[in-house]
Amino acid sequence: MKETITKEKAKEVKCFHCGEDCVDNEIRIDEKVFCCNGCKNVYLILNNNQMCTYYSLEEKPGVSQKNHVHKNYDFLDDETIQQKLVDFSSSNFSSITFFIPQMHCSSCIWLLESLYKLNNGIKNSQVDFLKKRLTVNFNPTETKIKNIVQLLNSLGYEPQLNLEDKEKETSQEQTKKLYYKIGIAGFCFGNIMLLSFPEYLSITQTESQNLNVLFNYLMLLLSLPVFFYSANEYHISAIKGLKKKIVNIDVPVSLGILILFIRSFVDIVFYNQAGYLDSLSGLVFFLLIGRLFQNKTYYALNFERNYKSFFPISACVIRNGKETTIPIEKIEPGERMLIRNNEIIAVDSILIKGIANIDYSFVTGESSPVTIKNGDLIYAGGKQIGTAIEVESIKNISQSYLTQLWNNKAFLKQKESKVTSLANKVSKYFTFIVLFIALSSAIYWSLKNPAYIWIAVTSVLIVACPCALALSTPFTLGNILRIFGKNKFYIKNTAVIEELAKIDSIVFDKTGTLTEQKNFTIEFVGTNLTDDEKILIKSTTRNSTHPLSQKIFNSINTKYYQPDEYYELPGEGIEAKIFGNCIKLGSQQFVNSNNFELPKDYYSKVFISINNVVKGYYKISNNYRDGLKLLFEQLKRNYSITILSGDNPSEKNNLFQMFGLAKNIFFNQTPYQKLMYVGSLQNAGKKVLMIGDGLNDAGALKKSNVGISVTENTNNFSPSSDAILEASSLKKLSLFLRFCKTGEKIIIASFVISFVYNLVGLSFAVQGLLSPLIAAILMPISSISVVVFTTFTTNFFAKKSGLI
Repeated sequence: MKETITKEKAKEVKCFHCGEDCVDNEIRIDEKVFCCNGCKNVYLILNNNQMCTYYSLEEKPGVSQKNHVHKNYDFLDDETIQQKLVDFSSSNFSSITFFIPQMHCSSCIWLLESLYKLNNGIKNSQVDFLKKRLTVNFNPTETKIKNIVQLLNSLGYEPQLNLEDKEKETSQEQTKKLYYKIGIAGFCFGNIMLLSFPEYLSITQTESQNLNVLFNYLMLLLSLPVFFYSANEYHISAIKGLKKKIVNIDVPVSLGILILFIRSFVDIVFYNQAGYLDSLSGLVFFLLIGRLFQNKTYYALNFERNYKSFFPISACVIRNGKETTIPIEKIEPGERMLIRNNEIIAVDSILIKGIANIDYSFVTGESSPVTIKNGDLIYAGGKQIGTAIEVESIKNISQSYLTQLWNNKAFLKQKESKVTSLANKVSKYFTFIVLFIALSSAIYWSLKNPAYIWIAVTSVLIVACPCALALSTPFTLGNILRIFGKNKFYIKNTAVIEELAKIDSIVFDKTGTLTEQKNFTIEFVGTNLTDDEKILIKSTTRNSTHPLSQKIFNSINTKYYQPDEYYELPGEGIEAKIFGNCIKLGSQQFVNSNNFELPKDYYSKVFISINNVVKGYYKISNNYRDGLKLLFEQLKRNYSITILSGDNPSEKNNLFQMFGLAKNIFFNQTPYQKLMYVGSLQNAGKKVLMIGDGLNDAGALKKSNVGISVTENTNNFSPSSDAILEASSLKKLSLFLRFCKTGEKIIIASFVISFVYNLVGLSFAVQGLLSPLIAAILMPISSISVVVFTTFTTNFFAKKSGLI
């Protein structure tokens, strides 16, 4: 008896870790009671590592360990499996991404991002809560994948190692369940309507009374699977939210369904009346149909997938002994590629030839180059420092991986989205406002005409929907990303669009940005070059991606060799040592040729010295891109324009005549001076857009409010840039900037539509003029209408402005 009483009291005791009911209170540490030894062990792990802050973030944050099974993860010691799982691996750094469906709250995020406290080999971990993904960076000499998986498993976060298949499988299973629920709700709805005909036809003969009672109970029976199965996701979501003290959008919907069911139950059982079960089943049926249609619409308009599917980045491949350039999405396994100084390797490859010093700061955040031996693996995202190397690809290109690297936190600029924060704030209080209106309606109708209470309250709870508000921003900006992508303008994320709309100053780099690499003339001025000297110059310029180096390389028709040493000083020049000879190419100062007399012409000049003897200079014509004169005319109306050039001022008058910029043209600018100039504009309160070639302008691109890297048959994929623009689309820049402002107006308009819809719907609902059935139909329509509005208007204005 005593034991029974103890257990009865224990039923009220919640597990300190997961919050579930405890069968008894025998498993405990001091005053803390646990439902099982698994939860107790997790607590001990956290407590021993002074991580009990975890329990202060959420009331019941832990995952129950009652059904936890300790698995054998020895297979993770197999190197072949490890190579398939890791995103990146070096001697002292590895990165792996897990899919963890159990994460559900802020405590989960805190714990999963604090794994380094539990395992010294883990450097850091990062959660993508929406996608349920955890990226763990660790030192493979201090811990193993198996240890990390075991740690996660012991904490109740067993990772799904087969990521892609699992996500696909989960999505298909959810869709199948939705179809089942719709089918059951539809079947019950139809039959309940048939049984309601006596009520609809007002047949009240005495002889049919018994049939009416029978029909009422049959309808009640048919409503049970609708209430408990078809509508269970609304109830579960609402209960989970309330448990976490969150009043989510499913609370009023679940409340409306519950009110209809209870009222109908009371009517049938106690008053022999039909109740509102036809409305209840129809409500659930149309809500589910709306959800299915929403899912289909959102999937069809999944702009994120489209804009990530392509970057305008090229790779130099070697086919039949000839170097040629192809888009990176056409790289196949086994493709031989040339990687020059400062170029990023776009796909996992094996080093075939050359000395590879790979800077993995794009991946690991550490900029110390790693020396790779011939035959060793180079991971995508690494940047070659030094002489050109030849590699062979071993995988297909992964655009999603490059996008992930591009959006690495280390390269993101902290920008606050005002429209997003406004939508979040409104959505946060929306449900409370709806509940308040429903309660007010109930009080009003209870005093005036109680027959309208249920209809008014239920309709208010169902018809109001903040989804339309929440969907306006992502779908508008997502569609703009897609439209820009079609015009070969690729933006890192939607926040960049909002920043572009605020820009008031634009800074251009000249060489490689305003000038193009084709249609140029080149002439050497100086002492005649011997064949050996031409070989040395070609061998040196082959390693550089600078536009002028590439022009010189292509102008010399001879063989080349691999330099023994090579380095590049951005904005100054390049230097190489080949067979004991020292070759320098660059500015006058870089090659110590200040005494060389220069003619006053419009050519760019690259000076040459071999073994400290100045040989002369290459005179290269600057061919400006098409449409720039018109572009500058358009931009000058609304923006302050500046051109910063690393070249000598020989072209000043030419640029002035071409673009009409009297003061804001500066020459002999080093990368540091460009960065400082952008900073000075920002200090003066300007919002600066920097447009460069991504090679010598990385600092200025990162410093600016928005940095755009212009690319033309080169791998200019710089993490510092916020966008990549193919050179042929530079003339559309003013259209892009104007369309960003149009996007903001479309978002504001969709906000207004959403508010008006809710006001009109609620005004009819509180008056009892809107049936719950119609409200259920209108609710998903509001969300879909906003999505269609934003998509239609962005497409309309894009077509009007010539972007599609």
